Amino acid sequence: MSGRRNRTVVIVAAVAAGALGVGVFAGTRITSPADAAARTEPPEATDVTVPVERRPLKSEVVTRGDVTFAGSVDISPEVGGLSTPPIVTGRVPKAGDTVKEGEAVLEIVGRPLIVLAGELPMYRSLRPGMSGPDVQQLEKTLDRLGFDPGDVDDSYTAYTGGAVEELFESVGYEPPQPDPQAEAELEQAQKAVDAAEDAVANAEKALEQATSGPPEAEKVAAQNQIDQAERALDDAEATGDENAIAAAKDQLELAEARMDDLMAEPDTSAQEEALADAEDQLEQAQQERDTAQVNAGTPLPAAEIVFVPSLPRRVDEVNVGRGDAISGAAMAVSGADLVVTANVDEAAREVLRKKMKARIEVPEGDPATGTITAIEEAEGKDASGYDVTIKPGKLTADQAAALRGANVKVTIPVQSTDGAVLAVPLAALTAGPGGKARVQVRRDGTTELVEVEVGLTANGYAEVSAPKGELAEGDLVVVGEDGDDTGG
Repeated sequence: MSGRRNRTVVIVAAVAAGALGVGVFAGTRITSPADAAARTEPPEATDVTVPVERRPLKSEVVTRGDVTFAGSVDISPEVGGLSTPPIVTGRVPKAGDTVKEGEAVLEIVGRPLIVLAGELPMYRSLRPGMSGPDVQQLEKTLDRLGFDPGDVDDSYTAYTGGAVEELFESVGYEPPQPDPQAEAELEQAQKAVDAAEDAVANAEKALEQATSGPPEAEKVAAQNQIDQAERALDDAEATGDENAIAAAKDQLELAEARMDDLMAEPDTSAQEEALADAEDQLEQAQQERDTAQVNAGTPLPAAEIVFVPSLPRRVDEVNVGRGDAISGAAMAVSGADLVVTANVDEAAREVLRKKMKARIEVPEGDPATGTITAIEEAEGKDASGYDVTIKPGKLTADQAAALRGANVKVTIPVQSTDGAVLAVPLAALTAGPGGKARVQVRRDGTTELVEVEVGLTANGYAEVSAPKGELAEGDLVVVGEDGDDTGG
């Protein structure tokens, strides 16, 4: 019992001593209300100033862009007209290969798929006798490649077919063959022309014979009869026998009449009519032969040609292999040139224009320059802003290799001053009466308001000039107050 009491006394004493110590300490820290107010009063505000600078200013749009190959398009052969399954049999390219105009980019059922440059797709098979804008595009392309299609127009002629033959031979394939039925019809039409030509030749011979007169022997015989009759008349007249004279005259008259009949202009109307009929039949046969010849000319199957907007291009993706059946796009090709596509907001769009220059940062290399070629509203799901297409200028091999597939920083200068100008921070500008801009200039401990004209603003600075010359480089302008969150 006594032990617990002793411990209680000790604890109470200790608590009392601690309380006393706290009271003494607290007494030394007590501050009067007046002292507290004096100590918490904010210090007198002072202006924050910066010197007026002379510096060049430039306004620019800074963004990032993805580097890709220009204008990707799908190559989808038109295989609907094939009589067999569209199986790939060879010439399968690899991603990264370059596709040039006039080359076979694929082989389908043993036939080439030749790629040509043109805006119109190959939407139908062509053959002599057809016409249209697709024919004109084909002829322009053939002529550009050095295959003569004759007159470059919208009509597919035998000359066009001849140029198509040269195109296919240039890639190592037999030209497309005409329809067998058309070839058979041409053969029959040619036989009809041959027979008609023989008929005309026979009719011409008959007319020539009719117009050439009697044979020479008949004319000689007739003349002999006249001569004999004349001699007989001479003999009769020598005898004086009237009856003999009369008979001799009758014989002479008959001989002369026969000669007149023999030498008279022949009637060739029948021969002429026969010749005219033969010539008409020949003309009709020739027309039918020409039509058959057109139909049997070299065609251009839609499955063997594909047009893309421009060439050369780069193979981006191949969707088929040897032995596969074509279904949809066989491959995707893009332009061989690199482009940068950057996205900007509405404010940046307002200051950008086509043909503006751009600076393209090249990963681990010297920067490249480029030119804006297109500014279009961004498309696609969740797209926003505007897509700016930039075509790089001439690139070195190292730059091109570093840029492929990269995401790069792009800087587009919009406007700049002509050298160094007086410039102040934007925070130094205030609006005076009438909306005129002004700055507070601090001189000798006092401030004065100076009206200024504002030029280019960029990167937090504004170009300024004081019409009355009241502002110079090095002058201090107020940008805020010390402790003011809105100040410098």
